[in-house]
Amino acid sequence: MEANYTTLIRPALDKVRAASRQLIQLSDNKIASILNELADLAERETAFLLTENQRDLDRMDVNDPKYDRLLLSEERIKDIASDLRKVAGLPSPLAQKLEHRTLPNGLKLKRLSVPMGVIGIVFESRPNVTFDVFALCLKSGNASVLKGSRDAHYSNLAILKLIKKVLQPLGVEDICYLAPSERAALAIILQADQHIDVIIPRGSQGLIDFVREHSRVPVIETGAGIVHTYVDSSANLDKAKAIITNAKSRRVSVCNALDCLLWHEANLEQLPATMQTLGDVYKCIVYADEQAYDVLKNHYPKALLKQASEDSFGIEFLSMAMSVKTIKNIDQALNHIAQYSSKHSEAIVAEDKSICKRFLLEVDAAVVYTNASTAFTDGAQFGLGAEIGISTQKLHARGPMALRELTSYKWVVEGDGQVRD
Repeated sequence: MEANYTTLIRPALDKVRAASRQLIQLSDNKIASILNELADLAERETAFLLTENQRDLDRMDVNDPKYDRLLLSEERIKDIASDLRKVAGLPSPLAQKLEHRTLPNGLKLKRLSVPMGVIGIVFESRPNVTFDVFALCLKSGNASVLKGSRDAHYSNLAILKLIKKVLQPLGVEDICYLAPSERAALAIILQADQHIDVIIPRGSQGLIDFVREHSRVPVIETGAGIVHTYVDSSANLDKAKAIITNAKSRRVSVCNALDCLLWHEANLEQLPATMQTLGDVYKCIVYADEQAYDVLKNHYPKALLKQASEDSFGIEFLSMAMSVKTIKNIDQALNHIAQYSSKHSEAIVAEDKSICKRFLLEVDAAVVYTNASTAFTDGAQFGLGAEIGISTQKLHARGPMALRELTSYKWVVEGDGQVRD
């Protein structure tokens, strides 16, 4: 089976590598025109996209946390088109002069931003990623190799059809390649270090771990968000309720959703009021430690309240469920986060400025908040346009990855006959 996929995939990757060199010849105006045309086409073909997406949805249990990630709707397609237009209108990240100086020997040095070349994206369930990745890669001068999951097979094929329709008149249709959705194709992609310059996995921790362990291509890790919010004894509890409710309920299947509430023991009696909306309106399952369970048991819906075990912490729920841990002080909160965090997004609700300062200084995460919902960890919310993912590592890029993070640089040296002694 793998041999058959090798025969299919390797020639396609050869074409992607060759096509990536053509991209440098496309002006930024032409790239913007391509993305605007794709946005218009996506809106015109909404019925087609929804029909193909439904074929994927019909194969998935509606209670599966991935169902919401897979789902397309008219509103989501409009949002996708809007993101495409936003990316089209962003300044090009290419040929930016990052540094320049003249050496004592007269050599003129410049450091210029350049494309990475070919970017591979391995992702699960989310068909909007296909649009986002293509747009960001094109705008940053990169070709793209996409490896989606079988869950989104028909959706991704439909999106690729629209992308190819826009690219074919320009003769650059090979700058975007969608690999077969079967698992056997993934191993070939991960070993293609002669064709792909960097791999970015988007999905579960299991997917990220697999890619990191098996890839010969350099990997930028994104994704898994085990997200905490610590409510200090000094917190404004009205703020806390709004922040917690939003961080958990806005969209449960995304990586910036709240997974674990750390609640200061001084405010235990106020915990039920803070959790009321999550229980009564959103039917959130809560795994509470002993102290939190005791104060919630007569106030929170009985069927939704569970006693926490050690396994209840360090989980990315991706569903309407969360854990609650009672905390004695800021030190205990920092230690808990250090033990269980995936270094994605962490938040504190507190009015004590010294406590906030410690939290911002000591928490090791890509994005750290005071008195705000972690739902804001998003490239569009940060003003970056559509994002390719949230990097949780420390090399090259961290946090929301957009256009600038999809470039590298090269040194340009201009001389006039200089030779080295």
